[in-house]
Amino acid sequence: MLDVRDKRILEALQEDAGVAVADLADTIGLSVSACWRRIKALEDHGMIARRVVLLDRRKSNVATTVFVGVRTSRHSIEWLEAFRKAISDIPEIVEAYRLTGEMDYLLRLVVPNVDIYDAVYKQLISRLDFTDITSFISMEELKFTTAVPLRYA
Repeated sequence: MLDVRDKRILEALQEDAGVAVADLADTIGLSVSACWRRIKALEDHGMIARRVVLLDRRKSNVATTVFVGVRTSRHSIEWLEAFRKAISDIPEIVEAYRLTGEMDYLLRLVVPNVDIYDAVYKQLISRLDFTDITSFISMEELKFTTAVPLRYA
């Protein structure tokens, strides 16, 4: 169970993982060494999975987001593993989820334009058979965050 200071540390690191420990300690009201020990403990226990840099998608020329719903008629571990392998080396696919309901899988892609999405689509259909692939091109990003809500932790 996390205490209030751990949650404050995690909230601050989710905003900026590159914040100096001294600045973070000052904000939280801890000594630098106590703050560092808490961060290390959060890492050791797996609460902090990794620290990353978020790139500006427009400046990286991948401003277009495409959500792709995938349906298959095959529901086996073998097909799931083949699908996992098929999407693993396509960098434009940045997220993939197995779902309940009418859609079996949901993918999120970031691409420069629809032509590049079409090339990714062709890669997918050349690797596996699908019942249906439905694409949704995002017109506007209304909310995007990588921060996890900590009120349940």
